[in-house]
Amino acid sequence: MKPYEQSHGAAKVVTGSAHLLDTTKNKILIDCGMFQGIDEYRNYEPFSFDAREIKAIVLTHGHLDHVGRLPLLYKYGFRGKIYAHPATFDIAKVVLLDSAKLQEEEYKTRYKKAQRRGKEKFVRKPLYTVDDVKNMFKNLKKIKVKYNVPIKITEDIIATFKDAGHILGSSFIEIDFDSKRVVFSGDLGNKDNNILPSPQKPTYADALFIESTYGDRFHKSFEESKIEFKKAILDTILSGGNVIIPTFAIERAQQILCVLKEMNDEGLLPKNTKVFLDSPMADKITKIYKKWHKMLRKNCKKYKEHPFEFPQLHLVKDVEDSKKINKIEKGAIIIAGSGMCNGGRILHHLKHRLWNRKNAIIFVGYQAKGTLGREIIDGAKFVKIYHEEIIVRAKIYTINGFSAHADQRELIEWMSEFEKLDRIFLIHGEYEKQLIFKDAIHKKMNKNAHIVEFREKIYL
Repeated sequence: MKPYEQSHGAAKVVTGSAHLLDTTKNKILIDCGMFQGIDEYRNYEPFSFDAREIKAIVLTHGHLDHVGRLPLLYKYGFRGKIYAHPATFDIAKVVLLDSAKLQEEEYKTRYKKAQRRGKEKFVRKPLYTVDDVKNMFKNLKKIKVKYNVPIKITEDIIATFKDAGHILGSSFIEIDFDSKRVVFSGDLGNKDNNILPSPQKPTYADALFIESTYGDRFHKSFEESKIEFKKAILDTILSGGNVIIPTFAIERAQQILCVLKEMNDEGLLPKNTKVFLDSPMADKITKIYKKWHKMLRKNCKKYKEHPFEFPQLHLVKDVEDSKKINKIEKGAIIIAGSGMCNGGRILHHLKHRLWNRKNAIIFVGYQAKGTLGREIIDGAKFVKIYHEEIIVRAKIYTINGFSAHADQRELIEWMSEFEKLDRIFLIHGEYEKQLIFKDAIHKKMNKNAHIVEFREKIYL
């Protein structure tokens, strides 16, 4: 029997990262994320491995598509240890509690509607509840790792976490066993950003499993994107409109706040402008970023306790305050989740603002297939929000230089830094983009890459 890797998510798709490593002596899991967009149905499928056999989980970072199925794994019998950077544990707890709360709320709403039709027994229950998340965090042993310090995971596996520069606490992981080294990139950061340091240099790998989210494209520079963003804001606000920014609570919200703070400090933000962070989750994550401010770039470190705050910023706590924003006719910048517009408070803001030509919607993050955000940026004339058809008249901006993911150039530059790199496996990307990335790797590095299939066994 030979050691192997098997991807139970993020294979020819972006979401659902979960990579099983079987050394023949022990089984560990790298990430256990939730599927999003058109692949959401897979969250309800049972794991095709025995959760009780998994000795440990190593987490690359705290995004939902990398940690979102952890409570499910616990429900299926996983009782091993979880290894992650302490900032990842901080973020993952917020992310999972938020996910559970949303699932519970959605279930109650659907159940109530189904009762009126006499079909309540057909309503699908939440994958997990808030109590499930709390029980998991209480009962599982969490091992907080340090960057660049090898740590023994099992008797035959040693892992070294290194800064991936993607979000706070994100890591790529070098895993050593049986004289082999397998590297999982996690999500690699865009080194041209305003929050986190660039990804660390790798050493060597017998096999590399690398993300390919933006393997097909080159980002605009951060400075170019910042100029474009500021212009979109000013054009809209000075024309009497409002700006809606669908934003991921982790990293992107903090990036946007940092740019808006800069605009305020430069005197560019009109005095009557009100900036609303309408995301309790983003507020919690921002507090975590403040806690770990020493890990941020110099431009953020200088603010110390308040790297993202400025006078025009309003933190929106409850739903009633969120609804009041809809009465503001002009001069509002609304930052809300979810980042892909597939739930959350952003839907209410889009419902009230999307039809108005004076307004602007600024997309600053990835939009997965099957999400409302993807529909809008793909040019939909009408969209459905809460079963109501809404015409898309607002000006739509897509600014990709804020991405927390490395682009094709950066991915290839990072791979080129390996002292030795034998086999390359592409995960965490849409298939069409992986084909382009695979071709680029062959042309620029003279190496072959294999696109990993869902649940395919890769022998190591």
